[in-house]
Amino acid sequence: MAEIRGHVADGFQAVADAFESNFDQHGDVGAGFSLYVEGDEVVSLTGGVADADGNPYDDDTLQLVFSTTKGATAICAHLLVERGLLDLDAPVADYWPEFAAADKDRVPVRWLLSHQTGLVDVDRSMSLDEALDWDSVAKALAESAPLWEPGTQHGYHAITYGWLVGEVVRRVSGRDIGTFFAEEVAAPLGLDFWIGLPESQHHRVAPLIPMSGIAEPMMLAEEGPGSDEAPPSLIAMLEQLLGPDNLVGRALTAPGGAFTEEHVWNEPRVWSARIPAANGITNAPSLARMYSSLVADTDGVRTLQSETVDRAIVPQVSGPDSVLIFPIPFALGFMTHSEFSPFLGGRSFGHGGAGGSLGFADPDRRIGGGYVMNKMHMGLTGDPRNIALLEAVDRSVT
Repeated sequence: MAEIRGHVADGFQAVADAFESNFDQHGDVGAGFSLYVEGDEVVSLTGGVADADGNPYDDDTLQLVFSTTKGATAICAHLLVERGLLDLDAPVADYWPEFAAADKDRVPVRWLLSHQTGLVDVDRSMSLDEALDWDSVAKALAESAPLWEPGTQHGYHAITYGWLVGEVVRRVSGRDIGTFFAEEVAAPLGLDFWIGLPESQHHRVAPLIPMSGIAEPMMLAEEGPGSDEAPPSLIAMLEQLLGPDNLVGRALTAPGGAFTEEHVWNEPRVWSARIPAANGITNAPSLARMYSSLVADTDGVRTLQSETVDRAIVPQVSGPDSVLIFPIPFALGFMTHSEFSPFLGGRSFGHGGAGGSLGFADPDRRIGGGYVMNKMHMGLTGDPRNIALLEAVDRSVT
């Protein structure tokens, strides 16, 4: 029986029950969930263990949240839009001239945020060392030709999204995405949330546990991909299901196959790099507070104006995704509610991360929430754990 810590306000016991059930019924090992309603925290829970030594998964624990990071990156872009410094309909090349190569001179910024550029990967192989160097990746993306004519279809830019949007933020603001996010979003709200984790915070990170079960040590951080305990590679499973040329595999291992081995996400040098589609490190209260600040005054802070949020969450695409195959109605940097991206119905939005993490908001009920965990489940978006929590939230907030 996992030890559950934290508190819930009156009327939210169903959320606490769902959180506890995730350990008993859905295999959670260490996790956190936080919920804000009308700017006030009403749920803050942690439970289980953070690592193979049995240390508690508590308020001090940090977690890599994969694509849940994309929402944080999108907020940075929308801040620049709100300030009149970035035009979503202007060509990317107006801000990033090198991007015009390979007939990309007319690609508008909004297509970066809505996965329409066809740059799910670069057109050459890259080592992990190259992928951890910002300038190397930005140069490779600028030089690469799209895999489809931009604007004619959409497909999930699983990893490259972060460098594409992040480089525009850097060119406009003069600050790298990690610094911009830290100064403009995290600091005003007092968030424990980094895109590029300082070494001083490394000791707080809970290692990820592979999808097939608890390996010893957890998630191959020391033994590496050749370990007898290694689970089947996600990419290998995708190749078996979809064939070796599937775009999902390319998108998830981009740029140039640098992230083929999942174990690298437990390496401290990866935590400290700036990979703003995939390596955000945070906790549930910070994730929830960030999303709450988009829809309500939260700790005296409103990160984006309501008009900015309204424009940011209008779906930009429809129909099957060329990478993910199933349809997700992507807005401008956020997922919106659908069968394959479940949130809270209506205009609710957010972003999920590989393995199960989730950040979300409902602008009409003024809800912001966040779920993080160390045990990976199969799937790029919602799984039974975060779906159970969302259903409990929906029942609890009228």
